[in-house]
Amino acid sequence: MPRSLVLLFAVACGLAVGSAYAAQPLLDAIADALALPLGAAGIVVTATQAGLALGLLLVVPLGDLLDRRRLVACQLTVGALALTLVALAPSAPLLLLGAVLVGASSVVTQVLVAYAAVLAAPAERGRVVGIVTSGVVSGILLARVVAGVVADLAGWRAVYLLAAGLTVVVGLLLVRRLPRTAAAPPAGAAASPTSVPGGAASYAALLRSTVALVAREPLLRARGGLALLTFAAFSTLWSALVLPLSAPPHGLSHAQVGLFGVAGLAGALGAARAGRLADRGRGQRTTGVALALLLASWAPIALLDRSLLALAAGIVVLDFAVQAVHVSSQSMLLAALPVAGSRAIAAYMAFYSAGSALGAIAATSAYAAAGWGGVCLQGAVLSLVALCWWALTQATPRRSLR
Repeated sequence: MPRSLVLLFAVACGLAVGSAYAAQPLLDAIADALALPLGAAGIVVTATQAGLALGLLLVVPLGDLLDRRRLVACQLTVGALALTLVALAPSAPLLLLGAVLVGASSVVTQVLVAYAAVLAAPAERGRVVGIVTSGVVSGILLARVVAGVVADLAGWRAVYLLAAGLTVVVGLLLVRRLPRTAAAPPAGAAASPTSVPGGAASYAALLRSTVALVAREPLLRARGGLALLTFAAFSTLWSALVLPLSAPPHGLSHAQVGLFGVAGLAGALGAARAGRLADRGRGQRTTGVALALLLASWAPIALLDRSLLALAAGIVVLDFAVQAVHVSSQSMLLAALPVAGSRAIAAYMAFYSAGSALGAIAATSAYAAAGWGGVCLQGAVLSLVALCWWALTQATPRRSLR
């Protein structure tokens, strides 16, 4: 793939997923504007993740059946309209509806990841997936910086109007660059239980095959469990972080809180190499090291009230660890299931979405009940369970995936 196209994929993914996570540093402002209780503010993130889960299950599998170029164009159009609805929503029910639609449209990211894997040569697939996935995590983290600055200057609604405009621009660029490709399986793949016969199976059959993929493939279940747990820990941090930092004695603005996303970005970009390690057969080892770092990161994060520098260091380590696991998982799945790439990513990301949603709503509740210590305890427990899950599943056989 041309490097410019790989980077455009990464930017598009970052924008789509960043728009879905823009609410996290704005939860206090959104709660004030719409009269939501602070302990329930995480429901905005949960609504977005619920939409993302629906999109993963109902839309992303179409990438194995339809022209991906047209599918991407439709998703970005819906995304721009959904972001505009959130920006103009006069009440909590309409905002939550918009949030669900934003989440559902943001799954264009998973279509693009699978698309990039198809366009890349086998020897460079892990590297390309690593770069594109770095765009995803970078978008999540930079969204906090941009959202904080824009919210301080023009209010939280302006954040969504800006995202809608950028989505239109990036969508036009993508439509110009993407090749038309019907996602038919390669010759001889029709006999595979993971393939879509002739590329013309019914939509219902396509969805059934996605569910069957989870039941059949042990590697998908193993990496899906890791996605649920690691992104629950990730969402625990980022959904609750604005609450203590914006309150006394810190009293930071949204823009200042958003700057912690820059620290996380350094860690996320540093983990892009995980895709190359997966290409060399080191995905499991990389995952184990990353999960140990994820657990350790909660020690400095817990020092928020004593040292913001320690907090920043912990954020770097946490985001590095989560990104390394994420890139390794996707690289391993796309290599093992090339015929069913979109469906494998859809199923995997459904676990991711569930973890993000649960982490968000639990984190704001934990903060309301037990303060920052409760949030850190929740994150550490999730990280420990993830490490134990990896230890139990790292020897998952791959012969059924061939």
